[in-house]
Amino acid sequence: MRILIAAAGSRGDVAPYTGLGAELRRAGHDVALAATDGFAPLVRGAGLEFRRLPADHRTGTGGGDGGGGGGGAGKRELMRSAAAFVTELGRGFADAVAEGTDLLLLSATTAPLGWHLAEATGTPALGVYLQPTAPTGDFPPVVTGARPRSRFVNRTAGRFALRMADRVYGRAVADLRAHLDLPPLSPAAMRRRQEAADWPVLHGFSTALVPRPADWRAGLEVVGTWWPAYEPAAQLPPELADFLRAGPAPVLVGFGSMAGGDGERLGGIAVRALRRAGLRGILQGGSAGLTAAGDAGDDVLTIGDVPHALLFPHLAAVVHHAGAGTSAAALRAEVPSVPVPVTADQPFWAARLAALGAATDPIPFRTLTAERLSGALSRAAGEPSYARAAKKAAAQMATEDGAARVLEAVRYATEGTGTTGATGTPGATGTTGAR
Repeated sequence: MRILIAAAGSRGDVAPYTGLGAELRRAGHDVALAATDGFAPLVRGAGLEFRRLPADHRTGTGGGDGGGGGGGAGKRELMRSAAAFVTELGRGFADAVAEGTDLLLLSATTAPLGWHLAEATGTPALGVYLQPTAPTGDFPPVVTGARPRSRFVNRTAGRFALRMADRVYGRAVADLRAHLDLPPLSPAAMRRRQEAADWPVLHGFSTALVPRPADWRAGLEVVGTWWPAYEPAAQLPPELADFLRAGPAPVLVGFGSMAGGDGERLGGIAVRALRRAGLRGILQGGSAGLTAAGDAGDDVLTIGDVPHALLFPHLAAVVHHAGAGTSAAALRAEVPSVPVPVTADQPFWAARLAALGAATDPIPFRTLTAERLSGALSRAAGEPSYARAAKKAAAQMATEDGAARVLEAVRYATEGTGTTGATGTPGATGTTGAR
């Protein structure tokens, strides 16, 4: 079967699908991953076919420094940027599907476009989301960074967030439906149609972080984390391996795809915090270009991209932006976190880590100082309770097989119904809840 996974956004929005795609390929499927040009090496390195989506992933992601998350003008600019991103995305999405597709697996970003392609082509489709997007009383919408309120307020805010997303996709959907010769249909109307049909969505995160909300409708499942693919024979770079052997377990400081161009300032903060806490450290460059000053000394090492699965088990703690993938990787490695959320869903994951006891209280990126970071590092690396909480979560994560659950849903969607009107997944536990 020819399966197309469609994902868009930053590296953390794409990398987990390389692991999922690799598992689907091992099960005998022909798997392509559609993403923007910058991720072609990542996709091909996982042994998957790459299909191009035309948008620039740096557009509409909120910016590396968290800008746009404050005042009304910043939020309006973020909405405009996101709308431009998905409009450009939609114009090339149809071409990616037309290259040959028997089943669509759609991320949260691509689903509002993919639904219309599924309608036009008759291709079955499943949701494979990395964040919870359906309204629930358990927590407010994850991308807003809002604090939890009453169950009623949380659900109301969740519905409002979906309406705002519908506005973002308005022009893109209109353009796409015209291109596909489909009659006009608003994003909100299509979303309601999918919800009424209990369109299946599998969420690729652990129940250790987010248990399935009881008020979710049928068809929405939490199946376990999809881990990014990496070469099984891969090893740590020699310089990094030597550094790890040379002394006590160090702390990793990295911000992934966030904080672009702010590396020198962040590196200075990190080095001063490590000095105050008396810890060895590893700075991971990332998009920020994080780097240590020339006088950092032999107990601080700067590295490039290294798979989390290889590095994290050797650490005393991880300072990170609290992206969904990095948060999960720290838990799986049984390593405490110091979350420094920047934007979008990161405050949500940071709060979940802290609630588990596996992380210190989050330090919002805008308020990061060497003093605050050193105190958090001393607690994370020095108090055993954080590592114990991470170990407990890791044990629960080890019982989950997110890729296997997707394989099961793929069989059900294609053999059981063969249409986009599939109303659930095998073994679904949910019931229709408040909407």
